[in-house]
Amino acid sequence: MTSRTVTLPTTDFGNVTLLEPGWCIGHPNHRPEDQRVDILHSGPDVTLTFRGHHIADACLVQSPFTTIDIPEICSRMPGVSVSLIGRTLDPVGLHEMAATLDGYADRLRDMADELTQLLGRSGA
Repeated sequence: MTSRTVTLPTTDFGNVTLLEPGWCIGHPNHRPEDQRVDILHSGPDVTLTFRGHHIADACLVQSPFTTIDIPEICSRMPGVSVSLIGRTLDPVGLHEMAATLDGYADRLRDMADELTQLLGRSGA
């Protein structure tokens, strides 16, 4: 992926010029009153909707100037922010979550089958 340069105004460092990863959608929510530590690269959202209801979304994120660098919250390394759990995951965590969701989907299918049987028995 290619990178490009972006300059963002901050209250503590003035105009900050940095490389923006090719996956970053830009900084539409950046405000001039933000500090350098608030700069966040975000990728496009992958959204989960069901019957028109927003359930969750996830996107690539990176905080190049963070001072806390706790991967599940904020990191200088790219991660995937998952709104469903309010955490940022690395590749292993993302695969674990996907496997858990697969298991949950199987349980929902089992419940649907059980409900079908129950409804069939009651004549509903």
